[in-house]
Amino acid sequence: MTGHEGMNMPGMNHGMDMNDAGMYLMNTASGTSMNPLSWTMPMLMPRLGSWNLMLMGQAFIIDTQQSGPRGGDKFYSANWFMGAAEHKLGGGSVLFQTMLSLDPATVTNRRYPLLFQTGETAYGKPLVDAQHPHDFIMSIGVNYAHPLSENTMLQLYYAPIGDPALGPVAFPHRASASELPQATLGHHWQDATHIADNVATVALKYKWLRLEASGFYGTEPNENRWNIDWGPMNSYSGRVSIFPSKNWMAQVSAGRIARPEGLDGGDVVRTTASLHYTRPMAEGNAWSTSLVWGRNHDTFTQHNLNSYLLESVYPLAKKDFLTARVELVDKDELFANDPAIEHLLEHTAGSTFRIQAYTAGYTRDIGTFNHIETGIGANVTAYAIPSAIKPYYGEHPRGVNVFLRFRLKNR
Repeated sequence: MTGHEGMNMPGMNHGMDMNDAGMYLMNTASGTSMNPLSWTMPMLMPRLGSWNLMLMGQAFIIDTQQSGPRGGDKFYSANWFMGAAEHKLGGGSVLFQTMLSLDPATVTNRRYPLLFQTGETAYGKPLVDAQHPHDFIMSIGVNYAHPLSENTMLQLYYAPIGDPALGPVAFPHRASASELPQATLGHHWQDATHIADNVATVALKYKWLRLEASGFYGTEPNENRWNIDWGPMNSYSGRVSIFPSKNWMAQVSAGRIARPEGLDGGDVVRTTASLHYTRPMAEGNAWSTSLVWGRNHDTFTQHNLNSYLLESVYPLAKKDFLTARVELVDKDELFANDPAIEHLLEHTAGSTFRIQAYTAGYTRDIGTFNHIETGIGANVTAYAIPSAIKPYYGEHPRGVNVFLRFRLKNR
């Protein structure tokens, strides 16, 4: 375990037979991204012969209410399920990974309401004030890690559908977002490439430093959430991560994404930086916090749009969790489906509006039954917006989410 002693996974002491490379791979979240090494990932870890298996899954059943003339309400489920199999190979280890989501069936009408959210399309029109569902196949790929020396690890990753080295851990898998079912408003500024196609990554980790480079197909998934959107490797990215201790990790990344939005004419140059902290606490819980910045430069509009995120989950007790999320995001697509309003605002207030979102919530664990950890929770979001768009959103827009949470867990 030299160089990876921070890894902390349930089930490790119950018949696991992994070398250093296997332990390294088992800590990946999506693609090659990683949370702080001290975070105990909820999972089941059975064995199948000489293979180590990793089974993870999370589902939220949500009722959302979004206020104002552009708000809406919906009852839906956001969910994902992942299976991975690890085996020693050639002095290192190989990890096969598949991630699926039933979002295409449980998020009807190709969206759920989320005020001020933008990105991708539904029925040929840009999604505004709504979040798209994930694809049925969120990921399918293979990772190989091989130690080059006591402190150096080489990692190779290829995925027909996967996550390139760009941005922080995506919000569905991020430790600090584990009790927040709704997407971040800065998703398409920070981690939207977590479902990309034709992804290849090479990474080199030396002690506390990791360097990665990726090539991938940049266009985001189309509206058919059941298919595979294949394309040439026309986009690229690089990421530098540091792990100063097992409780901390940070990353800086940048990439050029070829025409990510099907209706837009330009490429996007995305730059991100993030800092993540996890402190293990009593009863197997942990306090996790993330600070994220992401910027999109649109080569067609020449807009530079920034997003800022502070997010945390704090365990008050064994079964009680407080959640918080603060976002500041620059939006220029809020009136993409209303050309007359968009044209009017461009001449009176500009085309970009900074949205502030403040979310606070609480989750109460009910119990764990047959390795399914259940909980009930709610969160409330209040928005602060420029006065120019209040006639279209109301003076005090807000959103409320009430949910049941189900998660695979080893205890």
